[in-house]
Amino acid sequence: MEFPDKVSTQTSTASSHTTTTTQTSGRFAPIGVNISFIRSVFGILMMVEMVIGLLVWALIAGSHFGNDPAFGWVMFVAVFLWLLTIILFVLYMLGLTAKLPMVPWVLVVMCFNLGATVLYITAFSTIAARVNQQKKTAKYQYNNRAAAAFFAAVVTIAYGASSFFSFQSWREYSSSTS
Repeated sequence: MEFPDKVSTQTSTASSHTTTTTQTSGRFAPIGVNISFIRSVFGILMMVEMVIGLLVWALIAGSHFGNDPAFGWVMFVAVFLWLLTIILFVLYMLGLTAKLPMVPWVLVVMCFNLGATVLYITAFSTIAARVNQQKKTAKYQYNNRAAAAFFAAVVTIAYGASSFFSFQSWREYSSSTS
């Protein structure tokens, strides 16, 4: 559905009745799914990050970690980055980044991926260091934490690969604009 070129508005008060006509500044392009992004390396890596990130935080949430703040950190990193990855994925998938050209998306995505890689390295090392602490007391907890550590390592590698490709894109973008 397209917006009309002219919009008529009527306002009325007790003393007067006026009609004004205003011009809209332009047409809004429809929002559609960008299939080429979904098939690109960035799109595939983001889908991997979303699925594996979901596994990490689900496994951490499913294990009892008591009063240990280290698991709270891992949970925060996993959920926070999962949500941000979903937001970025939706922005790119719907082509909304093209509607916001004032944002340097190449730089934003590169910084996001680098930050996510660093945060997931800390989360992975935290969960991996605590896997053996529960091995003798609760096998179920041990299995959850071991699986969470494995998937945290996988998602760390995925964010690292995204960082590498984002850096290459940023370098190409910055050299083409100079």
